Amino acid sequence: MSQLTVGKDVLSYCGKCKLNLGHTIVAMKDSKHIAKVKCNTCLTIHAFKDPTQAKQNKTRTRKTSVSPSKVISVSDLWMEKMSSTKKKSTPYSMAGNFHEGDIIDHTKFGPGIVEKVVDDKIEVIFRHEIKTLVHNK
Repeated sequence: MSQLTVGKDVLSYCGKCKLNLGHTIVAMKDSKHIAKVKCNTCLTIHAFKDPTQAKQNKTRTRKTSVSPSKVISVSDLWMEKMSSTKKKSTPYSMAGNFHEGDIIDHTKFGPGIVEKVVDDKIEVIFRHEIKTLVHNK
């Protein structure tokens, strides 16, 4: 077996390329351990990652991952919020003062419901998107 030294080629996992590729050793920790390598494909310098250990870490991560929760679309959320309120809509203006649960009528985005109020901004759920708007100015 050849001795590992700076300038020799080794196989390492490249985080930028997301592949096990050929790398050139740039720095050594000691005579047996590689510190940094340079990817021969994308030319980035990073810490040496043993390609066999990278696969083991991925399988551990997959086993402990949490299953994704139910995803709801913005239009379904908007429909649910609008049907659960009896408030009347008010025209949107930056000078207006809005509170959580208020229904606003925006000239461009249409009707929406205020989800959150943070200082001088409101998060509004419109039929196709969620927007952050200024208020109380």
